[in-house]
Amino acid sequence: MPEQTLYQLIGGESTVAALCDHFYGLMAQTPQFQTIRAMHPDNLQSSRDKLFMFLSGWLGGPDLYVQQIGNPMLRRRHLPFAIGTEERDQWVACMYLAMESVSIEDALRKKLLDAFFNTADFMRNKAG
Repeated sequence: MPEQTLYQLIGGESTVAALCDHFYGLMAQTPQFQTIRAMHPDNLQSSRDKLFMFLSGWLGGPDLYVQQIGNPMLRRRHLPFAIGTEERDQWVACMYLAMESVSIEDALRKKLLDAFFNTADFMRNKAG
């Protein structure tokens, strides 16, 4: 039998959508995430939609971001924003809480947290 993708293991489209909703809800409402919130437009819907499309493909599901927008070029797309360890850590903490809120199983959440941390760390473009 073929191995299941992370997308399938976490519950597919509905869980990825809920994860993105919770992530941006937490970012908007939690004071500890104010630094990364300030990097986003007032209306978070477009950011939420792009994260949903990206995560869908990144987790092994439909490659929606590539189909609708093109190559993610994550680092290049994030260069206009000053991202250091504070911003990275806020993003990862927000995603961790979002994963908890959609009840992703502990071992899978740990695996995803490692992958999210590595990706967020790659986005750093300023000292500190």
